[in-house]
Amino acid sequence: MGSHRNSVLEGNVLVGQSGGPTCVINQSLVGVVEEALKHKHLSRVYGAIHGIQGVLKQELIDLGAESRATLRAVRATPSAALGSVRKKPEPKECEHIFRILQAHNIRYFFYIGGNDSAETAHIINSLAQASSYELRVGHIPKTIDNDLLVTDHCPGYGSAARFVALAHMGDNLDNRALRGVKINVIMGRHAGFLTAAAGLGRKDKDDGPHLIYVPEVAFSLEKFCEDVDATLKKWGRCIVAVSEGIADKDHNPIFTTGERDSHGNVQLSGTGALGDYLADIVKTRLKVARVRADTFGYLQRSFATIVSPVDAKEASEVARFGVRALARGEAESGSVAIRRLSKKGKYASEFFMTDLMNVAKKTRSLDSKFIAPAGNDITQAFKRYALPLVGNLPELGRLKGKRVPKKSVPEPQGQELPAI
Repeated sequence: MGSHRNSVLEGNVLVGQSGGPTCVINQSLVGVVEEALKHKHLSRVYGAIHGIQGVLKQELIDLGAESRATLRAVRATPSAALGSVRKKPEPKECEHIFRILQAHNIRYFFYIGGNDSAETAHIINSLAQASSYELRVGHIPKTIDNDLLVTDHCPGYGSAARFVALAHMGDNLDNRALRGVKINVIMGRHAGFLTAAAGLGRKDKDDGPHLIYVPEVAFSLEKFCEDVDATLKKWGRCIVAVSEGIADKDHNPIFTTGERDSHGNVQLSGTGALGDYLADIVKTRLKVARVRADTFGYLQRSFATIVSPVDAKEASEVARFGVRALARGEAESGSVAIRRLSKKGKYASEFFMTDLMNVAKKTRSLDSKFIAPAGNDITQAFKRYALPLVGNLPELGRLKGKRVPKKSVPEPQGQELPAI
């Protein structure tokens, strides 16, 4: 995080949002604004439209001019209010960005996003240090994938995981009513945290998803068919939750478009092709008539009304903590991380700063203790980890199903039954 040269640094604040939107990223945005306005030596608070791209174009807005009512409404609204971006700045662009920051007397730069955003923040911070321009750079964590290093979990994950859990609770009811095979493809390039959340709402032993496949376990089409077949024989139906990033033993994605973004990330199954591919295999190899597949896609990221209270609260608090740490000179740069605490069996957390390099570009995988030995389900340890972040899930009713004894019914004597 670097030694601090001056505990009180006067100047303006710039905040941007980057990467995939979430249900609570605006909690962090408003957290930065409200906390920054409390510190007299932070003169103005600007927002960059579409992240670093907006900085390059000098498309900035004065967030301090927004009313409290507007900020309150934005805070409770999903998606990225400033607009987001997936862009890694080129070296020449970084030089231009730096000159723009100087022109607007930006002394504090906060970037809300995932590991790619942390990389961008690190690049800007390094350039400022090299030029001896006093700039304090803070990365505010955000990602539904929950794949940042150091932190226990990431703001954005709890609400997205809640959506995935609720969607599978509903899908389970649908599948129980009209049996068949249902395959749901869930976001997760290298980490299976979000897909694992599909199993959080299971109550009864026959509840789906019956099979959960994450990128951390090598995927085999043969084993997949065997698992589905065994599930059908046991329960007469099967729900599958699968990460878009599943890959074979040689780490080759089961499906990809081949396209890459500016950070080098491979485009995966946004088209629904992976779900269709797996569904076709089940139909042809297992001769199952009723097979359906859905790709959750962007629905997981900004779905209104499913926000986790813990997620919303922490998304705001990580931002406020980051602003305080830099404004008070406790750090010149860094990424905010969350530490889980145990207080009399109840969930609690605290925040701390870690070096930008500890987060930039790196990814965390789903812990092995969270994956069942068979490689196609989650463990109770994962439920204990994730449920506090997701919040209480609804209790769904189920008929007891007491059977009425069958009666002996005589066969019709020479009379045909009426046509229906």
